[in-house]
Amino acid sequence: MKLLIVDDMPTNLKLLRAQLEAEGHAVFEAQDGVEALELLRRQPVDGIVSDILMPRMDGYRLCHEVRNSLQFRDLPFIFHTNTYLSPGDEKLALDLGADQYLRKPAGTESILKALQDAAAGPVRRPGPQLVEADVLREYSERLVKKLGEKNVELEQAKDELQKNNADLERRVRERTAVLENANKDLDSFSHSVSHDLRAPVRAISGFSQILLSKSGSRLSDEDRRLLRIISSSAEEMGQMMESLLNLSCLGRQQLDKGLVKMTSLVQQVFDEQCDQRKGRQVDLRLGRLPDCTADPTLLKQVWVNLLSNAVKYTGKKEKAVIEVSCQQQSGENVYTIRDNGAGFDMQYAAKLFGAFQRFHDDGEFEGAGVGLSIVHRIIQRHGGRIWAESIEGEGATFSFTVALTAPTPP
Repeated sequence: MKLLIVDDMPTNLKLLRAQLEAEGHAVFEAQDGVEALELLRRQPVDGIVSDILMPRMDGYRLCHEVRNSLQFRDLPFIFHTNTYLSPGDEKLALDLGADQYLRKPAGTESILKALQDAAAGPVRRPGPQLVEADVLREYSERLVKKLGEKNVELEQAKDELQKNNADLERRVRERTAVLENANKDLDSFSHSVSHDLRAPVRAISGFSQILLSKSGSRLSDEDRRLLRIISSSAEEMGQMMESLLNLSCLGRQQLDKGLVKMTSLVQQVFDEQCDQRKGRQVDLRLGRLPDCTADPTLLKQVWVNLLSNAVKYTGKKEKAVIEVSCQQQSGENVYTIRDNGAGFDMQYAAKLFGAFQRFHDDGEFEGAGVGLSIVHRIIQRHGGRIWAESIEGEGATFSFTVALTAPTPP
């Protein structure tokens, strides 16, 4: 069928048109009664589906004009509307000659059945004498009034939205000020850690070493053991402070993005870590890695930490295997590093990227437990994601995305 849909809401028009066209019908659109009558004079149709509340000419008036026209009066006419002013609405629609009065959202099955019944049934087209002009005028005036009320509601909603936006902007300014103050406090803390706390820690470690070297003969074995523990703990504390400083600085460091040649970057980092794997057999299997747009310095730190961990946690394997690859998933590049090392228990995976979280004893694998936290923070700064999978004793797999990726060359 060739159908004319009359509705002043573009969304309603598009939705109903798409549904009807999907079932093989030709659809024409009009946004009010005036436009509908103009289209009818140019284009013959097999039926009309009309809303009621519309500007210039409402649906009641359109139905009245159609039924009083010798050219169009036998066309099937269906009201499809949300408008409901009084119990007399449906009666008026039928008195005007409409074939059915359907409340939105009626499905296309109901609409098509109503049109087909109207086309196949007996002709029941009243003349203009069945509806008095005063009744039609009264309903049209009520529709105009309702349309005016909706416009007032729309203006009120617009004013309310503007007030909410102004309030939101004020709250954003306040929160920004609070955040700036918090950053200043963090800077002060970082300065304190950097200068005020590291100095006494270095003193503890230094004086412990002096005591061990100069007074070793006068100390008992237990005294020397305790001094070594003090010195080692002080050094560990210094490393933790350094790691904490690096982690806190990442949140404020400006990103200097550029094109990163990912394959050459990974190979470069692996070559620079030759001392870490000295005397070991470590097989790096490097797949094709698409380039991306990122901060080269920070992204290099990501690979430094991930490759260093892979080398470290494969330390007990006779032949270590590290695979680096990339796959496209959901329109983004997913970079993956997989090893056959110690792995970890997945029940603790939620804690993996927290600061100072370690899943192995210091005697097994050394480290401060901050490397993955730094990786996580860098990936977040780039708008990406990172996650891990592992089977304890069989290795671990780390995957991450970088939101802004460069086009893949042909």
